[in-house]
Amino acid sequence: MQEPQASWRDSLGAFSHPRVWVMVLLGFSAGIPILLIFSSLSLWLREAGVERAAITFFSWAALGYSFKFVWAPLVDQLPIPWLSKALGRRRSWLLLAQFAIIAAIGAMASIDPALGEGSQTAMALAAVALGFSSATQDIVIDAYRIEAADSRLQSMLSAAYIAGYRVAMVVSGAGALVLAASFGTALGDYQYTAWQATYWIMAAVMLVGVITTLSIREPDASAGRAYTRSVSEYLRFVVLFVLALVGFVLSFYFSSELARELKKSAASLLGNRALASFLVEFARLVVAVSVSLLIARLLLLIGLVQRAMVEDTYIAPVRDFFDRYGIKAALFLLLLVGSYRISDIVLGVISNVFYLDMGFSKEQIATAVKTFGVVMAIFGGFLGGLLALRFGVIRILFVGAALSAATNLLFLVLAQTGEDLFWLYTVVAVDNLSAGLAGAAFVAFLSSLTSISFTAMQYAIFSSLMTLLPKVLGGYSGSMVDSIGYEGFFIFTALIGVPVLFLILMIGRWVQLDKPSE
Repeated sequence: MQEPQASWRDSLGAFSHPRVWVMVLLGFSAGIPILLIFSSLSLWLREAGVERAAITFFSWAALGYSFKFVWAPLVDQLPIPWLSKALGRRRSWLLLAQFAIIAAIGAMASIDPALGEGSQTAMALAAVALGFSSATQDIVIDAYRIEAADSRLQSMLSAAYIAGYRVAMVVSGAGALVLAASFGTALGDYQYTAWQATYWIMAAVMLVGVITTLSIREPDASAGRAYTRSVSEYLRFVVLFVLALVGFVLSFYFSSELARELKKSAASLLGNRALASFLVEFARLVVAVSVSLLIARLLLLIGLVQRAMVEDTYIAPVRDFFDRYGIKAALFLLLLVGSYRISDIVLGVISNVFYLDMGFSKEQIATAVKTFGVVMAIFGGFLGGLLALRFGVIRILFVGAALSAATNLLFLVLAQTGEDLFWLYTVVAVDNLSAGLAGAAFVAFLSSLTSISFTAMQYAIFSSLMTLLPKVLGGYSGSMVDSIGYEGFFIFTALIGVPVLFLILMIGRWVQLDKPSE
């Protein structure tokens, strides 16, 4: 397949494109919230004396990232009173999401989890709100990036976004911990005011995103699209969505005790606690989704929302994708989307545990992975963006997949050498460089598959699908290591990346990548 290619001069010139630097800032805005509801919050809760079992309750905050495709159509279809008229379709939703993020971080800062179960529940709700608003911001930024430039620039835009995102994760992760420590809190000497000040500072940092949103212009692709429904129709649709979401959440809440007992019984029956836990949680998910769909169907039957509106919102984006590529090509494309990151994600789940088992200290791992690794990933992202612009997305997509699989074999060397800092930094450098390169090309590829008529919905589906299988398989990485050892595990993670290469070659002959489809 022949893709449009740019000269080296034009490719390097893309670094100076204003949209590239806009995406750095928007990526920074997107990266701030994630660690504030995971690692940083976990340490805060631990210092506050919250039990480890209770801390797992906060994993609910991650639901927004896994199911953002459910409300992504609202971002495409629903106008925001006053804001949409003043700022446009994308900027209005972006500003709303950013203010919601600031409010959620502020709410978390105002709660002391050491005060008891009530305050911990309030903190969990604030964390869920932060996850939901952060996932909404991700939806809008993805749509904005795709609509802001044609596919030739998408690889560079994705590299810029990833760079900003990773820098923000350092700020909200290591930066937040340094701030909290400097304000006087520590394990065994908990100071609520230290964490409160830290989270208020993180809320203030989000103003970078707000200022960026107010400074940029609306993409031409969304500026020219009119809203097709009345205000009352949109409001009724929001009610349907909220009630279906409430049904989903309540199903999870009321099934928690039953799930705990079922896990014990299943573990005894199967002889494998991890498998039992997965099966029970999968069943809970199926039940919760079924409850949500049942509520939505009942509301449709009573006429709260017209069936045509639901079909236009949820069915039309899926139908559009299959119509554009045909059933056969579309299925292979979805297979590639769901498997492209499988090699690096499955290994990445247990990589830090492997480093510890090799005898490296936490400080050595933090320096190598969280600092040096981030720098290499950013460099790899920009390199991938540059090469994709110069040689075409499909070629670099293939190179990225090959490197992601091959670099897993480097871990075999580290497994043999043991505690050797040279090989630690070598493995981290090559692994993060290849991951950054592959990531930039892959995001550009996903952008090229997305129709600008259904930008938010289609890209949200792709971004949710791309980590589903790798994360499920990654959950068994520990069990695999126990069964076949680290050496066998690293060979396995390299081999599962080989079919991806054949998928790319097949798809390269079928799919023309030129510009986002209209």
